[in-house]
Order: sequence, then structure tokens, then C-alpha cells
Amino acid sequence: MAPTRPSLALARWVLLAAVAARLAGADDPYRYFTWTVTYGPINPLGTTQQGILINGQFPGPRIDCVTNDNLIVNVVNNLDEPFLITWNGIKQRKNSWQDGVAGTNCPIPPGANYTYKFQAKDQIGTFTYFPSVALHRAAGGFGALNVYQRPAIPVPYPPPAGDFTLLVGDWYLAGHDQLRQTLDSGAPLPFPDALLINGMPSATLVGDQGRTYLLRVSNVGMKTSINFRIQGHALKLAEVEGTHPVQNVYDSLDVHVGQSVAFLVTLDQPAMDYAVVASTRFNPADTSPLTAVGTLHYSSATSLAPGPLPAGPPEESEWSMNQARSFRWNLTASAARPNPQGSFHYGTIQTSRTLVLASSAAVVAGQRRYAVNGVSFVVPDTPLKLLDNYNIANVIEWDSVPERPDGGAPRPGTPVVRLNLHEFVEVVFQNTENEMQSWHLDGYDFWVVGYGDNGQWTENERLNYNLVDAQARHTVQVYPNGWSAILVSLDNQGMWNLRSANWDRQYLGQQLYLRVWTAEQSFSNEYSIPINAILCGRAAGLPH
Repeated sequence: MAPTRPSLALARWVLLAAVAARLAGADDPYRYFTWTVTYGPINPLGTTQQGILINGQFPGPRIDCVTNDNLIVNVVNNLDEPFLITWNGIKQRKNSWQDGVAGTNCPIPPGANYTYKFQAKDQIGTFTYFPSVALHRAAGGFGALNVYQRPAIPVPYPPPAGDFTLLVGDWYLAGHDQLRQTLDSGAPLPFPDALLINGMPSATLVGDQGRTYLLRVSNVGMKTSINFRIQGHALKLAEVEGTHPVQNVYDSLDVHVGQSVAFLVTLDQPAMDYAVVASTRFNPADTSPLTAVGTLHYSSATSLAPGPLPAGPPEESEWSMNQARSFRWNLTASAARPNPQGSFHYGTIQTSRTLVLASSAAVVAGQRRYAVNGVSFVVPDTPLKLLDNYNIANVIEWDSVPERPDGGAPRPGTPVVRLNLHEFVEVVFQNTENEMQSWHLDGYDFWVVGYGDNGQWTENERLNYNLVDAQARHTVQVYPNGWSAILVSLDNQGMWNLRSANWDRQYLGQQLYLRVWTAEQSFSNEYSIPINAILCGRAAGLPH
């Protein structure tokens, strides 16, 4: 008996679906990694100290992948305490289960492993990873994650002759456990002891005269902003945290904690060795800047370039803020997908709500803490994502952070702000203190539409917002006694950490979570709990 027309149609649909699936698999390859995390001796400053190594390396292995690659990273924890890695700037589309922070994942117990499974979905750029619990970040365990474009997706500059990855950050001689005890005792962290480049006080970059190279600089430090410059050479900005900016040229670039930039450098000077300088910014009044000096070595050089090291910029906020305002989104550049990244006209969308989040150094129950609108985050014994997934009550304090500062007495809490999928929100970070701060949002990029160093933000500041080509990024600096305003399209369902990137402040409570949600449960919105998810606390023993 001949098949009916409906069955023929169904057969054709099944065949087409199978072919499409195979083609999709061909476009999105898998990359597998096994990382063993251990303690080990390191001596970045000439004195042996205990560091956290990944496969014996400090910093950890660099991941180089291509847009939409699937990354399978099996992390084996051979430390004597729980461990967790977060992927700074990777959006984890529909997949906050893999974000690797205490609000979404149970830490990996000693002697156990966890396999992260995530995709560098629709991203191109310079990113990092680092430990997210127990102040492990101060001991190492961090590294670079570079996402390159697919051949079909052009980037707005000619292929460079090569690229260099530079992980720059402040460093302490004291171990992470000692620093943790300092914070737990109520004392502030001291000023760092040194500045490192790729885990050492210096680094050498080698290139050929006349060629152009891409330099990727990430601030992987605990708390200190840096300025980066190269003697006698201009820095042409090429990428900011996964987006392409207008390619302005700078003598030096400020990179704040948690931020990444990439720039093009042409070796157009006489063939010599030139100083590569990183120095700390916005230092306390009673300290001198920390400096790390590397070398840009022309392959045919036989001598050092004459003259002093290039000086850093003025220390006041105005210079740095003017540079930040000059970062503009390149509206003609392609994104990781083959459509113009500037086609999203963010400035014409009505915001659904405004959050004004003021940081503060607070005293809670006699203990030094940091707070957001008076609430200092306390990490619960069960990740918020698991509590929400299993409907475990009486832990999460829903919407307990005021949408604006209300002058209430500081208190501990476990706040989660509930937002709807596809809301478009305005967030203002208000810095009421005399030190530079950075804020990071997992799961998203956002548009930085305004900066101020003139005290309190008011609605009138919106008149000066950049609503056309503001720079998109995932980490924004907030100047002392100032504010920064962002707009963000909440198109990524999940439980997302909004935190201080200054790690002492994050550790002592300057963070909260956003739950972006819709009642329409679908894999097109969010994936289910992974079959290998570690279950701890009140979720221990529950079915996946």
C-alpha cells in the first residue's frame, strides 16, 4: 500500500530535520579539556609562596576557541577545600547552570570533579576565567579565554601578524587563606604588594618591524585599576569585552578590575626594545603606584630605546572618565552573527524599571561588611538556582533590596531581584565612597550610557545619556563619589550574579542576584538542570 500524503510529508520533515541537525553539529564543534586543580609553589616576586595551579600552570591554561564552539571542561579539584570556576564575560545563553558562582553552582568538593558544558554562543573577543569562592582568586587559578571569529564573520581590521594575551593584575605575598582571615576579622585588605603580567613582574613581546599586532589586556587583579602603555607606540582600540568599538587611538588605556580590552599596535619605530608599562591607578593617598615593566622587542633590535619610561596619565577621575566616554560602539561592524551589531537601537526602547544601587561600607552585627542599598549579601548553604528550581522556601529574600537607597540600617540578607524575561531596564551604580569601584553582570552585555563624578545621580542626568553608540561591555567602572548608568536588555533567562568586581567587596557582601524569568517554560528560553549538577545543602539527594 502506497504511503499517504501526510506520511510522505512527515517523512520529508524528519529527513530535513536530521540533515539540519547534522549541519548544525558540523558548525559547532566540541573542544574537550581536563583540568586538575592543585596547590603548588610559585615565586612571581622571587619568594616562594603557595599558589593554585591548573594542570601545574600559573596562570592557568589559555583557552582559544571559535564563536559557537562547545566547551567541555572537566575540573578535578585536588585542593583541600571546595572550588569553583566562573567564566568572566561568557554569556552562558539560556544556561546559568554553568555560570560557576555560588548562587548557581555547588562548589566542587575536595577530591571530586565537575564537567562544565557551555557554548561561546554568538561572541567574539577577550575573556577570562577565575575561581569564584573562598578568595581563591588571590592565589591563582585564573586564565585567558579568547574567542575568535568564524571565517564567515569579518572583524573590522586586517588580520594581525599575531596576538598577545596579557593578564595584568595586583598581587599579594600573603596567601589567600591569610587574606581571607583578614577580611573575616573585620580588617580591610592592605594595598597589594606588586603588579604582575602573566603571573610575573615582567613580560617580553616579540614582533617584526612594520607589522601590526593585536594585544589583549585583561585586569585579573583583586581590587586595583591599571593603566597600560607602550613606549613610543600608539594603541588603536579594537575590541572591548566582546564588542567592536570605534577605533580611536590612545597613548595609554585604563583597564579597571574585571575588564578586558584589545588594541592594535604597529611596530613603526626604529628597531629597538621599548618599555611596556602597567601601573596602578587611583592609589590610596599614602601609597606609591605599583608598576610592572615589560619589553616590546623588535626581532631585529640590538639596543634599548632611549629615554625615560612613559609616564602615566593624571591621577584624577576626569582624565579617565573622558577616556571612558570616548569609547563608542562601532555601528558598522559585524557581530558574532552575520548581522550588524549596531542594528539594535537601544536608545529608542522604553525602560520598564530603574534600579539605583548604592554601595556602602557598612557595619553589620559589629562586623565590617559591604552592602548594596543597605543589604549585605550572605551566601546561603544552597545555591539560589537550586532553591528556585526545587521550590525550596524560606531562604531567598525575594525583592528585598530596595529599588533605590532608602536610608535603612545595614543588614545581612540573601536578596534576589525578580525581573521578567525581555524587560529593558536602567541600572545606576552609585558610589558613595572615595575609592574606584567596578561592577559586573553575569549573563549579559550592557550599554554604558553615562558616567558622573559629581555626587548623587538624579533623573536629570538622563538628558546627557549616550543613546546612540554607547559602548557595550560586561564590567563598568564607577568613579569615586560618582555614578555609572547602564541599559540592559534582559533576553537571557536564568539566575544572574550582579556583583562588585573588587573581590574584597564582593567577598564581604557587595553583590546580589537577578532572576530573569518567564512562566512559559521552554528550552528556547532556558535549559534544564544538568544531569551532572552537584547537589548540596538543602538540595542534597533530590532528583535531577
